[in-house]
Amino acid sequence: MARTTPTQRLADYERRYRELAHQLAGIGLISSGSITRRYTHCATLGCKCHADPPQPHGPYYQWTTKVAGKTVTRRLSAAEAKLYKEWIDNDRKMRELIAQMRTVASKAGEIRLAEAPKA
Repeated sequence: MARTTPTQRLADYERRYRELAHQLAGIGLISSGSITRRYTHCATLGCKCHADPPQPHGPYYQWTTKVAGKTVTRRLSAAEAKLYKEWIDNDRKMRELIAQMRTVASKAGEIRLAEAPKA
């Protein structure tokens, strides 16, 4: 098996970096936070939520995130929750792609630094 040269490895890293950047460009809207689905019980005696078996009210969806260091919670419709879930998934994909780009850039940078003229 032939060994690759630093120039070949650098070209591979640069190609991989461009692939990751292309994937990053295809990510849609992003959002931080999390979505929770909740069911509740009311205080009305005789309500179905107190039956045997209980049938709680809901589902109710909530989006929670941090804004300027404070926790913010917003109630969402099912359609809004679906959109936020997609945006949160996109945010996770973006973070993973950026982590991979940093790793590839670091390896490519090592090769470039090794090839750079010494002053």
